[in-house]
Amino acid sequence: MKVGVISDTHGLLRPEALAALQGCERIIHAGDIGKAQILEALACIAPVSVVRGNNDLNAPWAQSIPDHLEFEIEGWRGLLVHDMADVPRDLDPGIRLVITGHSHKPVIEWRDERLYLNPGSAGPRRFKLSITLVMMDIGPEGVETELVVLV
Repeated sequence: MKVGVISDTHGLLRPEALAALQGCERIIHAGDIGKAQILEALACIAPVSVVRGNNDLNAPWAQSIPDHLEFEIEGWRGLLVHDMADVPRDLDPGIRLVITGHSHKPVIEWRDERLYLNPGSAGPRRFKLSITLVMMDIGPEGVETELVVLV
């Protein structure tokens, strides 16, 4: 299954991000969305799994969006939270994917049998960091990831 992972759009959904996500069967947004229209545009491509970020907490449109979300894709159980600091220390051993945002710094790191992933930021540029998202190909046998630099 082709899955796009995006975060920290902060109200800006770049055309390059939309183009990169075409053909995805699912999209995961790791928070700091910025406005409801971002999720509406992503949902036109594929079903969206999403959590609120710290900048979404007081937005009326985001009140029904969870802070933590457990999900499953192709037999892989995952946890989605905006900030790595909010990942529980006693994480269920069945969780094989941990997806976060917040730092704007992309991370794709295997720690034993668990994949930790932060797609970086696809929104406004912060400091000199690249504008990125991650594409995943998930199947029962494994996960392949690709960091996509948008601009």
